[in-house]
Amino acid sequence: MYRQASENDYQEVLEKVQQKTLVYGDRTLMAEFRLEQGADLPRHSHPHEQTGYLVSGELTLTIGDETRQVKPGDSWCIAGDVEHKAMAVEDSVAIEVFSPLREDYIPQA
Repeated sequence: MYRQASENDYQEVLEKVQQKTLVYGDRTLMAEFRLEQGADLPRHSHPHEQTGYLVSGELTLTIGDETRQVKPGDSWCIAGDVEHKAMAVEDSVAIEVFSPLREDYIPQA
């Protein structure tokens, strides 16, 4: 599958958080997240392994009991079913890959 860049198709998933699915296959899905300063992603977990890369901005990211300040160029991996949360210290853009495929992020035609 190939997908061209577009400024369309962003969905608001939480207050101050927009998500767009970039591309997906049989086992993985890649998404872009735009977080406005102050966006608060509450503690949650899901069965998907989640790897991420911060393109711009700054986040406070908690994985399990460990909290770190995440800056551009930093990356992370969250094992499936591990609780995590994030707070946008400033406007931020993150790219994340989920495995197995997150059915709830597949765009509806």
